[in-house]
Amino acid sequence: MCFGGDPFTLEKTEVCCLFMCGIVGFLTYKNLSQDVLHRHLQAMNQTLSHRGPDGNHLWFDPESKVGLGHRRLAIVDLSPAGQQPMVSQCGRWVICYNGETYSQKELIPLLSERGIVLRGHSDTEIMLETCAALGLTQAVEHFIGMFAFALWDRHLQTLYLVRDRLGIKPLYWTYQQQGLYFSSELKALKAHPDLEFSLNRQALAGYLKTGYITAPHTIYQNVYKLSQGHILTFRAGEKPQLTCYWDLKKVLQQQTAEPNRISETQAVEEAHYWIQDSIARRMMADVPLGAFLSGGIDSSLVVSIMQQQSPQPIQTFTIGFHEKNYNEAEQAHQIASYLGTQHTELYINAQQAQAVIPKLPLLYDEPFADVSQIPTFLVSQLARQSVKVVLSGDGGDEVFAGYNRYRFAQKIRRLQSYMPGLKGLGRVFATLSAGQWQKIEKILPSFLHSLRLSERGDQLVRLLSAKSTQDFYNVLVHQWPVTSALLPEGGDDSQDNIWQQVAFLNSDVDKMRYVDSMTYLPDDILVKLDRATMAVGLEGRVPLLDHRLLTWAWQQPYTLYQGQSKWLLRQILKTYIPEKLFNKPKMGFSIPIGPWLRHDLKEWADDLLSDHKLSNTFDSKEIRQKWEEHRKGYANHSQPLWNILMFQAWYEFYRC
Repeated sequence: MCFGGDPFTLEKTEVCCLFMCGIVGFLTYKNLSQDVLHRHLQAMNQTLSHRGPDGNHLWFDPESKVGLGHRRLAIVDLSPAGQQPMVSQCGRWVICYNGETYSQKELIPLLSERGIVLRGHSDTEIMLETCAALGLTQAVEHFIGMFAFALWDRHLQTLYLVRDRLGIKPLYWTYQQQGLYFSSELKALKAHPDLEFSLNRQALAGYLKTGYITAPHTIYQNVYKLSQGHILTFRAGEKPQLTCYWDLKKVLQQQTAEPNRISETQAVEEAHYWIQDSIARRMMADVPLGAFLSGGIDSSLVVSIMQQQSPQPIQTFTIGFHEKNYNEAEQAHQIASYLGTQHTELYINAQQAQAVIPKLPLLYDEPFADVSQIPTFLVSQLARQSVKVVLSGDGGDEVFAGYNRYRFAQKIRRLQSYMPGLKGLGRVFATLSAGQWQKIEKILPSFLHSLRLSERGDQLVRLLSAKSTQDFYNVLVHQWPVTSALLPEGGDDSQDNIWQQVAFLNSDVDKMRYVDSMTYLPDDILVKLDRATMAVGLEGRVPLLDHRLLTWAWQQPYTLYQGQSKWLLRQILKTYIPEKLFNKPKMGFSIPIGPWLRHDLKEWADDLLSDHKLSNTFDSKEIRQKWEEHRKGYANHSQPLWNILMFQAWYEFYRC
């Protein structure tokens, strides 16, 4: 199956300015002329013209056949001294970089001690000269922040690709056609006329389960995401070599061996210090800066500390929905009023949200089915009207154990230990109708209500039969538990390897936190934030994902504590705002996609879920059955159907 063509042929005039700040490049030993290689580099870089309105530059060495391209959104050091690709003062190193680092106060003295006088004050130059002074392996240990960069060593004729510890910034690569090619987006690789792309059915199977594709895979065969915390090393004529410079598992093993036993009070004070420091570093910018404010604990704490550190009201942004079950704007407004921020909110209707859907295949380049991608794009669009940088609370759920499934796992495990006959009860539950589930739901403990059992009773049946943490987790997060029936030509994606890595962790909560940190966080949450913000020329920063804070938090027993998720964050936040403003059930950032599929989006979904279009990739029987049940209101299958719809929309957009 072949995929190709110009990804900007559809709606080109509307979306050509949507993205910013990207890198491209290659190192090849293919026998091509300098003019041809230069055209290839230019073509790749041109596809990212929409990402970088402040700069467009290429660097090319015809003798080594290495090329680097950069599109710039200037945030720090707006002068030409921040221009990329950048050559080190010694002439040996060339860097092409996407992201932001916040290590300047530590690195500038280090460079000064070595007699290096900086030409400007961009973080790019500081990173480059640190690599020149210390070598890449030692230099990367000093970098705090989010980054994906290419570094060319002219002496050793070696290309390095580096991605930050938590996978905040994206980097794609492929090794084919006698060379290594890389870019910030898949569309830039596809712009190279010689590269080949075919559907990766293993990645598709994994996507159907979770709604995203886990690194190192992409939707294309032999095209990869550079995994978080990794360095790729490549020399012409040799195969790429991957090394891990920061491994969460090793960090956690060390923390397990040397637990940090401190009091509750000291833990709150230390968490407060680390978060304040992280936010202060990420408020550095030479352009207007603001924050997303959903009204939840994470964003409220980030905004509270930002406002404490700012001499004037910070700008905050919220999207609201008229549907009460999905609206957090009222809570966000109360918090903004209490803190005195300059608050902007926008209530959107179904038509505004649905107008984003045709753009999604172009925004993400591969299938992506987190429905909160739509409001995240809209709040980014809102913020970009006033600021160029925003801080977000993303990552707090993984670092401080905030997801409902963590608390639910604890409670279900206790229930299973008290009631060993639950498996038999599960077989009884399997026979119940949706109406019978509604009656049972009314008498169950309140912590079970968030599962919406009248809609997902079959899920409880599988939960009660779960034999391990992995089984339990998969029941909660997999939309299509068995994909073999959907993919007639095969394709299977297993996360058994990731679960084998967590055997040393004792608790179910920590095991799930680790898996989320290695998969859901970098490949869903951070992908969503990166694409939505970059789509409108906005830089999103995530202070709760400072690797120093994450390392500290994993040492503490106070994350899920006293029956409360994010216990540490709650203790800090109530020193800024009244507890009644934030102590409310976790809602999430979503949209009423279920009703929309039955009404406003019915015609669009009917077309993509037709037997004719499904048959290009899937066995349509089970999909059509779920669509009929959902369309007629017999059940809510919105999320598994959304996974299929996002693949179908992507396939229609990109296929030959």
